[in-house]
Amino acid sequence: MATVKIKQIKSKIGAPADQKRTLEALGLHKISQVVEKEDSPAIRGMIRKVHHLVTVIEG
Repeated sequence: MATVKIKQIKSKIGAPADQKRTLEALGLHKISQVVEKEDSPAIRGMIRKVHHLVTVIEG
């Protein structure tokens, strides 16, 4: 299955608790950290929930 690279671009400070937990579930702890996850509907849903804090890296 394909993978997707996710990069945290903004701080989670000031974000609601559920968004902080979503970042933790994605494995993101610091700004500019990049993680690679399998592309699935669940991961896409988590990305959509914190879309303002992360970016998807193409390539």
